[in-house]
Amino acid sequence: MRLVLLFAALLLALPTQAAELKIASWNIAWLTLRPAHDPDLPRNLTPRQPGDFTLLADYARRLDADVVALQEVDGPEAAARIFNPRDYAFFFPDERDIQRTGFAVKRSLRAIRNADLAELDLAPNARFSLRRGTDITVESEGRMLRLLSVHLNAGCREGPMEAGRGRECENLGRQSEILAGWIAARRAENAAFAILGDFNRRIGDARDDMLAQLTRAAPLTRVNEGVSNPCWADARGGRPFISHIFLGGAAQRWAVPNSLRVMVYAEREPAMRDRLSDHCPVSFRIRMN
Repeated sequence: MRLVLLFAALLLALPTQAAELKIASWNIAWLTLRPAHDPDLPRNLTPRQPGDFTLLADYARRLDADVVALQEVDGPEAAARIFNPRDYAFFFPDERDIQRTGFAVKRSLRAIRNADLAELDLAPNARFSLRRGTDITVESEGRMLRLLSVHLNAGCREGPMEAGRGRECENLGRQSEILAGWIAARRAENAAFAILGDFNRRIGDARDDMLAQLTRAAPLTRVNEGVSNPCWADARGGRPFISHIFLGGAAQRWAVPNSLRVMVYAEREPAMRDRLSDHCPVSFRIRMN
């Protein structure tokens, strides 16, 4: 009996291995259930057919992520066509935009919704606004991870973010300032956090205006740093990422090394870019310990 008790005590003394979570980001390119020729949709948008939703749902099942930061999704009803609502809960901001950010979170996790980062939408009354950020907190084994899904202004993929280079660069600079403020607030709280999504920005090195602005607010790890994007790659190879994953606080040490993955589509026909998405799911793993 003494040996049994001693063995049990030794087991209790061993450090527990934290469970891994798979976290992904996926821009699903105008994912909506609205009919073709809806006045709120672009005139040249190719409507998806039922088989396209089936294909996307198959990829979502293969992705099997615990948390997915979403972009360009028209709310929970559209998300439920891709992610099984029995398995996932959905979080979207309080706006009517078609190209919303959001999250799909497995129901096995506890997740709470924080206030939208509404300031990111610099043109809330425009036909195609600049999109709020979706802000949630996920809890796993007693540890908390703050997550922000973003989709920033397009049209300023590189170079200075200043008014002299046009409205798009000026807008992106303003949005970067807002993100830096959000990051500074998380640093002040000593929170573990991640920002995921479509930044519409190639970030080559530390001299990039956006990266410099964000890292002044707090040290950050960019999970996809130094890696090219194989999504829809051709004979010339991969392209620079414009979607990124930034980790801050304790989340920097929680990242599982070499866990970055890009799920490329088996379909290679150019027309499939409109039927699936011009973005592929990007994922990594964390161990919250």
